[in-house]
This record gives sequence, C-alpha cells and structure tokens, in this order.
Amino acid sequence: VVSQAIELGIPAPAFSSALAYYDSYRRDSLPANLLQAQRDYFGAHTYERIDKPGVFHTEWLAK
Repeated sequence: VVSQAIELGIPAPAFSSALAYYDSYRRDSLPANLLQAQRDYFGAHTYERIDKPGVFHTEWLAK
C-alpha cells in the first residue's frame, strides 16, 4: 500500500509511519544513537556503546 501510494504521489503519512514502526519493532537493536547523542550534547547525559562496555560522555564542543 505504501509503495503504491508513493508511486502515485499520494500522501499516506499514517500508513508509512505504521510501516516504519513495524520495521523498527522487529529489529534486534533499534537505531537510537542519534537520540542518545542529542541527549548527551544538550544535557550531559551519558550513553552506552555497542562496541565497548561502559558508560561514555563526550565533550562535544571541545577543540
């Protein structure tokens, strides 16, 4: 349905949003790295990495 709507130029935001939710729901790990980076930048929250154990914080404006 979503691909047909896209091909015909018909906006279908609810269908495409539902498809994106379903696609992310069935993944093993969710792509939340952008959200974690924004939280760390604006509020000095920490984040975890999948390649190293531990909790990290980055000084985003450090030169």
